Amino acid sequence: MAPEFHNPFRILSPRRSAPSESQDADAEDSPRQARSSLINNAIYEGGRRVETPTSLGATYAALDAHPGSMAWIGLYRPSTEEITSLAEQFGLHELAVEDAILAHQRPKIERYGSTLFVVLRAARYVDSEEEVEFGELHIFVGKNFVITVRHSESPDLSVIRSRLEGTPELLARGPEFVLYAILDAVVDGYLPVVGGLSNDIDEIEIQVFEGDPRVSRRIYELSREVIDFQRAAQPLVGILEQITQGFDKYEIEEELRQYLRDVADHVIHVTERIEEFRILLRDILTVNGTLVAQRQNEDMQKVGEASNRQAEEARKISAWAAILFTPSIITGIYGMNFAFMPELHWTWGYPFAILLMVAVSGALFWVFRKRKWL
Repeated sequence: MAPEFHNPFRILSPRRSAPSESQDADAEDSPRQARSSLINNAIYEGGRRVETPTSLGATYAALDAHPGSMAWIGLYRPSTEEITSLAEQFGLHELAVEDAILAHQRPKIERYGSTLFVVLRAARYVDSEEEVEFGELHIFVGKNFVITVRHSESPDLSVIRSRLEGTPELLARGPEFVLYAILDAVVDGYLPVVGGLSNDIDEIEIQVFEGDPRVSRRIYELSREVIDFQRAAQPLVGILEQITQGFDKYEIEEELRQYLRDVADHVIHVTERIEEFRILLRDILTVNGTLVAQRQNEDMQKVGEASNRQAEEARKISAWAAILFTPSIITGIYGMNFAFMPELHWTWGYPFAILLMVAVSGALFWVFRKRKWL
């Protein structure tokens, strides 16, 4: 009789903690300490580890020695020879092998006979740099084996493996359940990324309305991170749909179907939030552009007002200069010491000169006042 399952994926949700330096060298979260690409390797029978081979050849022998067992082979940046050896032993398709060697693949799922080939991209948010780090993972799933090939430090498969080993009744479900556990862990890893991006968008909204000049660059960079995140998460919708379509054909147990639907719900939630982020960032960029233009218009208006005030002052100065310049001309003429100037011997010459200066200055004052220069 099948064991009772309550919520296994809650049990399997990985905790994002830094690996301990005291962990074994064959742990999957310490690939740099290992001398071989074979990071963690085990043979499971009835959900329990029965052997831990130290080479691929020993793995093949152990798998033959335990009929009905399952091999879970964890590799980190394997060589072409190692991938070729696995392909010959388990009948892996050459196209899938080529993808696993070259890496840099988009998330996808392909079936080659009885073997599933899945490419996933795990994500981790680095808050200090406001960047999303991605890790590529290739998974081969067959009737009695699971091969995980990593080309980066994440995801941390050792957490998934140790927790599965802690619940043998789950691991006894076979390779399909291992695949679903990895899928669930990768998707759960997206949730902190969603939270980090959401916090950054809230901060950006505040910066926009405070007029921070650096916010435009931050919006652009965060938009790129969101697009990269969408490229990693969006294909999972199609991957899960393809797996769902094979439920009946490949006789997937009802419990596993329920777990997979739960993973699909989480993926839909993540993709919806990513789309919200794209719309928000687009709208924020538009609002920021509007506010920048508005502030520029206000600045130009202030500059224009200052220019108008300067022009007004310049007109006043020019008007008074013209008013005062006219008497200067008259007094300058009468101050010339020529002998033959009839006005010099005219009794009314002085009063006439004074009256002339006052009249001309008054006329100029009236003209400038009428033109609003004064």
